[in-house]
Amino acid sequence: MSHAVARLRAQLLQGRDKPFVARGARVPRCPDCRVMFSHCLCALRPQVTTRSGMCLIMSDIEPLKPSNTGWLIADLVPDTMAFGWSRTAVDPALLALLADPQWDPYLVFPGEFVEAGRVVTEVPVRLGKRPLFVLLDATWPEARKMFRKSPHLEHLPVLSLQPEQLSRYRLRRSTREEHLCTSEVAALCLELAGEPQAAQLLDAYLAVFTHHYLAARQSVQPDLEDAAHRRLRALARQDLPRACQQAN
Repeated sequence: MSHAVARLRAQLLQGRDKPFVARGARVPRCPDCRVMFSHCLCALRPQVTTRSGMCLIMSDIEPLKPSNTGWLIADLVPDTMAFGWSRTAVDPALLALLADPQWDPYLVFPGEFVEAGRVVTEVPVRLGKRPLFVLLDATWPEARKMFRKSPHLEHLPVLSLQPEQLSRYRLRRSTREEHLCTSEVAALCLELAGEPQAAQLLDAYLAVFTHHYLAARQSVQPDLEDAAHRRLRALARQDLPRACQQAN
């Protein structure tokens, strides 16, 4: 696996004094999907083409957690960039990305915590620009701290999402049900950017990942014919012709 989150994970592991020990770490996991080898879902990973890009700013150990869903975004969205967050330093590559004229960046965060003049709820089409969604990948308390202590993000418009359904993510829970996991947020962003096929694929991929992860935790075999798997296969077949056309 060689996407942005995998590379950030490897970088963090090299710099740690003590190894990171995740729950269930004694069980060998696939290095690409982070699920037990017996429940690996790498063969189910779909391909998708997107105009939008994703910029993940990840808190300390988030890339190391097997249940992290920013990894799923990087699996699917080709233009996904990932950076570690620090209160005292900013990665120059992040600043260069935000200043790149091809991108139209939006910081995704609840509008209730931001002055009204900075909040937007739609993603307009801008000639010569591609949407870039900046996501704070962290627990809710960590994300609020990152938002407050990141002056290099203060010039960005804040995209406030209005999800119509509560989070269905079951691997880790926020204290507030309306909080979404990172890949759910990314799917909503893709929908707003006019890419519903990619949004649905990411949502379906999260459902299948969750199913395999929980099945491994419960020591039962995943049901490859359940509704989540059938939906993912159907959506992947729909997107394949478009992917082939763009490749040619």
